[in-house]
Amino acid sequence: MRFSKAREQWFVLLALAKWLLLAVLVGMLAGTASAFFLFALDWATTTRLAYPWLLAGLPLAGGVVGWIYWRFGKQVEAGNNLLIDEINDPQKIIPLRMAPLVLGGTVVSHLFGASVGREGTAVQMGAALADQLTRLFRLQNGDRRLLLMAGISAGFASVFGTPLAGAVFGFEVLAIGRMRVDAIWPCLVAAVVADQVGLLWGVHHTHYLIGAIPQVSLWVLAAVLLAGAIFGLVARSFANVTHLLAAGMKKLIHYPPLRPFLGGLLIALVAWFSGTERYLGLGIPTIIESFQHPMANYDFAAKFAFTVASLGSGFKGGEVTPLFYIGATLGNVLAPFLNLHFAFLAGLGFVAVFAGAANTPIASTLMAMEMFGAEVGVYAALACVVSYLFSGHTGIYRAQRIVHGKYRAAPEGIKLSEIAAYRASKK
Repeated sequence: MRFSKAREQWFVLLALAKWLLLAVLVGMLAGTASAFFLFALDWATTTRLAYPWLLAGLPLAGGVVGWIYWRFGKQVEAGNNLLIDEINDPQKIIPLRMAPLVLGGTVVSHLFGASVGREGTAVQMGAALADQLTRLFRLQNGDRRLLLMAGISAGFASVFGTPLAGAVFGFEVLAIGRMRVDAIWPCLVAAVVADQVGLLWGVHHTHYLIGAIPQVSLWVLAAVLLAGAIFGLVARSFANVTHLLAAGMKKLIHYPPLRPFLGGLLIALVAWFSGTERYLGLGIPTIIESFQHPMANYDFAAKFAFTVASLGSGFKGGEVTPLFYIGATLGNVLAPFLNLHFAFLAGLGFVAVFAGAANTPIASTLMAMEMFGAEVGVYAALACVVSYLFSGHTGIYRAQRIVHGKYRAAPEGIKLSEIAAYRASKK
């Protein structure tokens, strides 16, 4: 018996050492890639603001990026959905070209003014780089799954400076109703290392001040619950409208490069005639504003529209930072109606809209605690979980599987992209 226990502990130590080595390598690769990406993104944003006329080149930029992906990136065009599919059903190693393609496409999108984010780029780079280790170390599918999850965690953590949220995001995002707890160790190590590597390269993350946290009371809890429901409905609408626009453009426009060209033309014209660049790019200055003073009641809706037009027409980047923008400005607007401080509700909206759209309430709650302090944890958890429930069986990642439905039964393992057809067949 003693020999058996000692042998088991020896295997545990070997597994820990193995994944420590692999996860550190993943973290170093992803952290370095994210640092380069963030520096390039800062340059693109600064340049666009210095030369407003660059907005006129958005249609051409979209067309060029669309043509490059059509010509050289068909295998990786699915982006984050490809990563989720490969983890759930491993087929073949992700081509390394995913990293430079999404990096270049995102920087170009921001340089000319598309309303896209950065999470998708960092996650795809982290996973694509991590998957190259599969061939180097001749890993089997089981280990490859963990490696890809570690790459996702590393990319997410390093781009936002939130290692705990990044670690959980890597295995929470794969499915609704199931979490791969066997991935905790590699995801945590990769996320922490990637975050620290980024800081060593000189990356600086934006800090948001949420202000005083209200005392727990029946009214505050009820108000947060109501706000969480609204955040979830907005998240649901964002995902549905984005997918609907993307599907519609694919059906109507068969030549892929023409989709972002037309989308870019529309965005540029609206921004030009409205006389504002407030809803272009990441929009971090506006997010910061939402924590400082009351905002216009249409900011969240305008960012919603610009982002849907950008992503739905095929621009590269991500959804998360625009969702932060939408959530923070929406929370700011809702605050006086719910008798809550605008910075407090802006912070909850910041994470809760993302939680509903990505179906990641635990990672989103941890993100709130890392960004705003542990004291906000109870309120953040309530807002994120309620948003997650009210967003329904939809989301920005259509390859997510449903293992246990949120409140309705569904076939185990069905994708979010398949749920509508399944329900229609049951009527």
